[in-house]
Amino acid sequence: MTEVNGYYLEDLEIGQSASFGKTITEADVVMFAGVSGDINPIHINDDYAKKTMFHGRIAHGILTAGVLSAVIGTRLPGPGSIYLSQELKFKAPVRIGDTVQAKVTVNEILLEKKQVVLNCVCTVGKTTVIEGEAHIMVPHRP
Repeated sequence: MTEVNGYYLEDLEIGQSASFGKTITEADVVMFAGVSGDINPIHINDDYAKKTMFHGRIAHGILTAGVLSAVIGTRLPGPGSIYLSQELKFKAPVRIGDTVQAKVTVNEILLEKKQVVLNCVCTVGKTTVIEGEAHIMVPHRP
């Protein structure tokens, strides 16, 4: 793998994995709200969020899932890979200041379709916050 080209399909193996960590900041949540238009007060209003079952603000689920995109687009399979689909199950909230560790693992290689199926997990400490599966198109050797 290079900075410009990720792994070729032929170089991937079942069980191969990569990860990336990111601490979710106040700026991340506010900017995501602005970019996405999701201004749900659970994310941006302290007074409102304190009265919810979470007892405080939480990060957008899709913002948290974006850390998976960072792994897929930069590490495994890396640059040149294309998202086809993503299934996500949100298991626990992520709060401002939490460090999300995203890990993807190759579960299946579909040579004829030039795709891989990745197991996707995000954790904060020992708590799983997201689980899912992604189908990714991967460049093949010329």
